[in-house]
Amino acid sequence: MQIERIPVGISSCLLGQKVRFDGQHQLDSYVEKTLGRYFEFRAFCPEVAIGLGIPRRPIRLIAAGDAVRCVSTVDESLDYTQALTDCADAQRDWHAQLCGYILKKASPSCGMERVKVYETHMARRDGTGIYAATLMRNFPDLPVEEEGRLGDPVLRENFIQRVYVMARWKALLTEGLSVAGLVNFHARHKLILMSHCPQTYRELGPLVAGTTRATLAEVAPVYLRSLMAALRRRATRGRHANVLQHVQGYLKKHLGPDDKAELSEAIAAYKQGQVPLIVPITLLNHFFRKHPNDYIRDSWYMRPYPAELSLQNDI
Repeated sequence: MQIERIPVGISSCLLGQKVRFDGQHQLDSYVEKTLGRYFEFRAFCPEVAIGLGIPRRPIRLIAAGDAVRCVSTVDESLDYTQALTDCADAQRDWHAQLCGYILKKASPSCGMERVKVYETHMARRDGTGIYAATLMRNFPDLPVEEEGRLGDPVLRENFIQRVYVMARWKALLTEGLSVAGLVNFHARHKLILMSHCPQTYRELGPLVAGTTRATLAEVAPVYLRSLMAALRRRATRGRHANVLQHVQGYLKKHLGPDDKAELSEAIAAYKQGQVPLIVPITLLNHFFRKHPNDYIRDSWYMRPYPAELSLQNDI
């Protein structure tokens, strides 16, 4: 399944567009120069879209009883909550084409989490930007992340992996979803799923196995919801080590004692935090080139995204 550049939404300021309240941008060079080679970005600024000028008075979130409102910092009667909500709803058509979204951290419109919510002169950090909240409510399976959190190697790898899984799912739907297609998709993602959430791995197997042509339309969204929720969980070294040992089992009839020992040592060193994931993965790929296995060859676990991203070097 060949995937070209993947459509991903992004806050305009992160690509260098001068749309912030102070007339400046917050260009993220990693996002632009590295991810831009693989993602086809769709930039959008909801504050500009609802007619706020550049530059403009800043806005903020305030507590209003049980609700949270987005208002001007100089005049709280200027309430932009509904406008930002309606703006996000109005973008549904192109949002539906996306495989991921990168949002601006701390923004009262675009922040994904921990946005300041003011109560009198105090602020708590438990808010979500109004546009972002509506986006995530409309598309709960969509991989969403903030540019600040992409600085964490584990979160970065997790987000990019989810984007590629979503891209493959959308490609499957474009080709025409079938029972055989769903079975194959699940088989190729089983090891990835195992590294994130073994329980969901165990639950989805019977669901897929029991799917028929009559139930496919009902099962597919349930499957995707469970899969994407599981992949949001961080894959731990322990779970990765379990998967690596499982993969190692496919070589038990082919490796001699020295090669088996070398591979076991590499997996143990990874589990103990002494080497990154790329070390045992590279060694496994080396052995599977000598001793091919169709299931491992087709599994996305061994190559979940372009190797040039070097994501497994840091986790």
